[in-house]
Amino acid sequence: MYAYPKMRTQSSNLGQHLMLAATLAAGLLLAQGGAHAQAVYRIVGPDGKVTFSDKPPASAAKVTGVEAAAASAETSGPALPYELRQAVTKYPVTLYTAKDCAPCDSGRSLLRTRGVPFSEKTINSNDDIESLQRLAGTTSLPLLTVGGQQIRGYSDQEWMQYLSAAGYPEKSKLPANYRNPAATPLVTAQAPAAPAVPAAPKASDVNPLPTPPPPQVYPGNPAGIQF
Repeated sequence: MYAYPKMRTQSSNLGQHLMLAATLAAGLLLAQGGAHAQAVYRIVGPDGKVTFSDKPPASAAKVTGVEAAAASAETSGPALPYELRQAVTKYPVTLYTAKDCAPCDSGRSLLRTRGVPFSEKTINSNDDIESLQRLAGTTSLPLLTVGGQQIRGYSDQEWMQYLSAAGYPEKSKLPANYRNPAATPLVTAQAPAAPAVPAAPKASDVNPLPTPPPPQVYPGNPAGIQF
């Protein structure tokens, strides 16, 4: 008479164990899926630029967290903070300068003080001047480009406004060991071509000198003197 409640209790416990096992299995699958979703892959482009993606490229090494930051710093120099990296990618900054240009020096100092990564192009030759005229429609310096925007002449207030609009931080967030690339001419000078060396003449092209006739000896001139 009391066996039925006991059998019902065992059946109930078995069902609870099965439900618990199913729940644990589902949790394990979700955890594995989450682990795969959080995978990060380090990708080195043809230009040497390092990016990170959750999609594995061919023969990519999986890295996460601190390992990703360390790999980036080791491959491409000091890693930039995210906010600064986004601004550099969307709105790169280029400064055009010349020698003995005080406003150019002031502009360069402003960019360095604010911590803006930039490339510098120098205008020294006639080719540089012509190229700058075609590029910006002016030869006045300094010239600052922020993305597609061109700011002619130096004005600290105007430059600050453009940099802020582009998303550059108000204060420097550059790593302490970051260094801007060296300035380069706007037009790369090409070395003059070496003069062509004339080919040595062939033996067949040289006209041989005529062979002088043998001296004639006259009977009345035993010394053979000719006039």
